[in-house]
Amino acid sequence: MTHDIKTHLADLMRTALTSVVPEQVETPIILERPKQASHGDFACNLAMQLARALKRNPRELAQLLLSEIPKSPFVAKTEIAGAGFINFHLEPSAKLQVVRGVLEQGEAFGRSNMGGKKKVQVEFVSANPTGPLHVGHGRGAAYGASLSSLLAYAGWDVTREYYVNDAGRQMDILAVSGWLRYLDLFGQTVPFPPNGYQGDYVRDMAQQMKAAHGDKFVHPASTVLENTPGLPEADRADDEAKAQREAHLDALIAAAKKLLGEEWAYVHNHVLTEQLEDCRNDLEEFGVHFDVWFSEKSLFDTGLVARCVDRLNKAGHLYEQNGALWFKSTEFGDEKDRVVQRENGLYTYFASDIAYHLNKYERGFDRVINIWGADHHGYIPRVKGALQALELDPEVLHVALVQFAVLYRNGQKASMSTRSGEFVTLRTLRAEVGNDACRFFYVLRKSDQHLDFDLDLAKSQTNENPVYYIQYAHARVCSVLAQWDGDEAVLCAADLALLDNPYELAVAAKLSEFAEVVEAAARDLAPHMIAFYLKDLAAAFHSYYNAERMLVEDVALKNARVALAAAVRQVIRNGMAILGVSCPQTM
Repeated sequence: MTHDIKTHLADLMRTALTSVVPEQVETPIILERPKQASHGDFACNLAMQLARALKRNPRELAQLLLSEIPKSPFVAKTEIAGAGFINFHLEPSAKLQVVRGVLEQGEAFGRSNMGGKKKVQVEFVSANPTGPLHVGHGRGAAYGASLSSLLAYAGWDVTREYYVNDAGRQMDILAVSGWLRYLDLFGQTVPFPPNGYQGDYVRDMAQQMKAAHGDKFVHPASTVLENTPGLPEADRADDEAKAQREAHLDALIAAAKKLLGEEWAYVHNHVLTEQLEDCRNDLEEFGVHFDVWFSEKSLFDTGLVARCVDRLNKAGHLYEQNGALWFKSTEFGDEKDRVVQRENGLYTYFASDIAYHLNKYERGFDRVINIWGADHHGYIPRVKGALQALELDPEVLHVALVQFAVLYRNGQKASMSTRSGEFVTLRTLRAEVGNDACRFFYVLRKSDQHLDFDLDLAKSQTNENPVYYIQYAHARVCSVLAQWDGDEAVLCAADLALLDNPYELAVAAKLSEFAEVVEAAARDLAPHMIAFYLKDLAAAFHSYYNAERMLVEDVALKNARVALAAAVRQVIRNGMAILGVSCPQTM
């Protein structure tokens, strides 16, 4: 009904425009909800849009338009406000029609065809499978899943995708970390590199290898360290010391590959499979599902990386320097040129990333959305530049940045460093506060804003906890309907004209905003708008519930109020489903 009313009001304005200024009949009619209820239900700025072109006073134009607006049974009154706004005050019957619309459409209420079934790919999380997901990854997961559901709700054909970085150095580091822990189980202790992966999960994988294969992968520690450069003092943090630690780690990886030979592939695949499965299970339990798990390694296996680099080279976008191939990314707005192939012939991560994006375009998506951590901001111009160099439309790609969430426990900020092993896992957080609080709290802010995750608030059962507040509104409606104990099918025929007090009209007005909020949130890639809306709807209902009895003696009025409450329940369910949050019937 919201869209119908807006369309109806727009048609009224178009009729007036045709009468007053026929040559401007194609001017867009914009209707917005005023921030103050006293200013009406909708406001139109058409007179101000036209004033400059026509060189007329906007209030005079507004008066002319107002005089030509046809009468409508849905409009109680119109008025001119401010610099020339035309405000519409709706009849209560117009506001209440949304209730019937909600009850009739059910789960479909608020859905839109805005996306036109165009194909959109949303790639998110895509964390290196080198350890358990931590609370920082959780925000990207919650945002990506909610955004995907929101876009699908708004009419897009959504593919949810996880890019598995299974071909790079980080996986080699995890593999050698697991192997060193495995050697330790057999008394062949190699000093563990400080830049290796140190979590208990690495020891667990070592135990699995021992249980499955005994001492099959054992080599003497002295042999492992044979050609390995020494480590600098532990307290040194200068660049030279960092470089020495990385060289030491690379030498350990080289030693492992040489000593294990063909068995290296098993160790590598074991740690990859274990961590990827752990990640997949964690996300599934979190209610985050992916349609595609895309392997970076497949880009090399299919030759796409080589083909992509060759294509850039033939187009004149690469040059050779010191034996390496460089992409001229400065020509596309990047701060410096980037290596795509090293002097040893190995391709860089950037090269595979270009190939991955080429693959996305070749799969025919109308829109590609990457959800990246905010620290990847500088990566955007070089990727878009590469797309432009490949003669692909860079505007198809949109990058949404997500700031890491910072978890506070007992007033202390938690460390979340994967390599050090000192991280708070997403699984731990979910166990502590529950999936619902996690999913909701993660999307309470715009994705590119910092988020302090208040653990105590998330666990509290108070009105200050927004997810509890909304779920409690839903449970209250369920309680009302259980006490009413009637056939819900009759609610569609309830006499809604009986709902005439300010609380009821406020609830109805809030219900009518849902479809608009869905479209606005989808347009801005902003699921937090759904969270804010649900808080406001719950507040309007709680105020109504506390001020009026639902189950009155008058059967017709009782059914009308129950119908309004049932509509609130349905919209809460629809909104919470977008956010991946449950709606318990009792609390």
